[in-house]
Amino acid sequence: MTDAILHTLKTNKLKTFEELGVSEEIRRAITEMGFENPMPVQEEVIPYLLGIGNDVIALAQTGTGKTAAYGIPLLQKIDTDNKDTQAVIICPTRELCLQITDDLKDFSKYMPDVRVVAVYGGTSIVNQINALKKGVQIIVATPGRLIDLMNRGVAHLDKVSNVVLDEADEMLNMGFSESIDAILEGVPTDRNTLLFSATMSKEIEKIAMNYLHDHKEIVVGSRNEGAEHVNHVYYMVNAKDKYLALKRIVDYYPRIFAIIFCRTKIETQEIADKLIHDGYNAESLHGDLSQQQRDLTMQKFRQHLTQLLVATDVAARGLDVDDLTHVINYGLPEDIENYTHRSGRTGRAGKKGTSISIVHTREKSKIRAIEKEIGKDFVEADLPTPKEICTKQLYKVMDIIEKTDVNEEEIAPFMTEINRHFDYMEKEDIIKKIVSLQFGRFLAYYANAPIIEKPSTKSEKKKGDKKSDGKRGGHKAEKGYRRLFINLGKADGFYPGEVMQFINKHVSGRQEVGHIDLLSKFSYIEVPEEDADLVMQSLDGTTYKGREVRCNDANEPGHGEGNRGGRRATASNEKSRRGEDFSRRNEEYTRRGDDRKEKAAKKEQQKDTYNFERFDKRSKREQRMADAAPKSKRGSRGAARMESGRPDDWRQFFQGHNVILKGQEPDFSEEGWARRKPKKK
Repeated sequence: MTDAILHTLKTNKLKTFEELGVSEEIRRAITEMGFENPMPVQEEVIPYLLGIGNDVIALAQTGTGKTAAYGIPLLQKIDTDNKDTQAVIICPTRELCLQITDDLKDFSKYMPDVRVVAVYGGTSIVNQINALKKGVQIIVATPGRLIDLMNRGVAHLDKVSNVVLDEADEMLNMGFSESIDAILEGVPTDRNTLLFSATMSKEIEKIAMNYLHDHKEIVVGSRNEGAEHVNHVYYMVNAKDKYLALKRIVDYYPRIFAIIFCRTKIETQEIADKLIHDGYNAESLHGDLSQQQRDLTMQKFRQHLTQLLVATDVAARGLDVDDLTHVINYGLPEDIENYTHRSGRTGRAGKKGTSISIVHTREKSKIRAIEKEIGKDFVEADLPTPKEICTKQLYKVMDIIEKTDVNEEEIAPFMTEINRHFDYMEKEDIIKKIVSLQFGRFLAYYANAPIIEKPSTKSEKKKGDKKSDGKRGGHKAEKGYRRLFINLGKADGFYPGEVMQFINKHVSGRQEVGHIDLLSKFSYIEVPEEDADLVMQSLDGTTYKGREVRCNDANEPGHGEGNRGGRRATASNEKSRRGEDFSRRNEEYTRRGDDRKEKAAKKEQQKDTYNFERFDKRSKREQRMADAAPKSKRGSRGAARMESGRPDDWRQFFQGHNVILKGQEPDFSEEGWARRKPKKK
């Protein structure tokens, strides 16, 4: 049935919005917006959605006019005399929510009785509640905030006849599946459900089975196809050179207007901060920013006041920005479908665009998988040289100078002084100074720019190198990095996120980490050569979930890979080797323990002998001194007590120390013997 619909739509091509059945009020508004002829997705979807009871899954690439494709029919089907909510549009992000709302307001410019309200998190819910209480026909919402308003009894969806899920695949990836279920359960069952997405996944098909009734699938192009007008280029670099490569790419395109995609919020902020510090016109966009900051950032970017927007996938999802020249992937996304959405930010509305990916050797397999998915070939390019970059930047400076408009009236009063000041200088010298003033930063940087070496792939290595290496080729650390062994693996719940948290917890400062290789019982990480000793020292001996952690060089004998055999070693040999290693280590530990005990016993024996000899010498010396000393009356009495051997004879503690007692001798037999002075009689 889908093929029949596509065939009918393709054989009866409609060239104008009037022929599509769009009302005069909407045609007038979109004409002022610059719409001339409907785009393919609009041409195929609008006539179908203007009908009643038509559930739709529309698959079309980003930038092909999907918002107008569903927005125009929704507006046209609104009963302006009824203030109840008649349509709900659900989207994944705040930015997309505001963008759709603005587009619908533009489309309905000449429909004064239509009210459209955006509800989303990160801002005051009170204002949104007040707006809904006044009555709105169309709500554009993020799932979480709409659920909140439904629970508060403010958002009434019992009269909704149309529900649109825009960027449905992304909402599912973000974990909004339960929220979508709750929203769809709160609207009438006889509604129209319209599902728009750039990709078709199993989750989308599941929603279609549960909530769409006899739906039609309208596909513009091919399923999961990449944007038609986008070129795909990738640069192969070592992980440590990714930021340097990014700077070269940006410098090589002086008039670049781009979004730079990063995987995490932390990485996004770090790259943005580095670019700003290095003099680039850049801003960050991610979920940790307040709604006010995000709105201001997007406003500046849409007005081309910001040249580079560094963003996460979620924050930039569905953004429609005019004249975006490039999308730069600072590393490929984990999900191939995300690449389709990233690259779809450029090459919109029939314009050309370029998607650039900065990848390292271990990501090359992803390139092939993406090519297969989107049906487009990637072109591997070499990073531009410093000379090529400087030449491009020089042309830009000359072009700016050449095209600068001069206001003769404003500058005329100053020309006499200017001519006098430069009278002694030659024209050539003035030109050099003006160009250097604009161009000097690039000359200074690239005069001593670090060399970025292109990594060699496995296919480029010689077989002899593999044999002589003695280790698995994929386990060789990149240049400038050292590979470390950690006795924690996936079985311990040790995954990339936990690895970074564990390292940052025990290593002071922010530690750079290269490739992470996770196995079941142990892991390998790559860190810069100069940081390797500090990382090993910081991690070794710590505990993780009650387990003592060992961290050492992966090539150290007896640890990591230094003692590993080739891939062809059999399981029995491996077990035997491990058993021998264990026995050898056990014997070593036992021997060391015995040595330590023996040394401790000898030391104790020497100590006893020394103490005995020392005591014997002291006793003889004291005896000689006692015999030579004159015996006083008091001394005789004390000696008599000493000879008696009574344990309470206090004088024994002073014998042999040549102590002369002063004052009256204390009598310990009387009460209060611990007093310093005798009792008064």
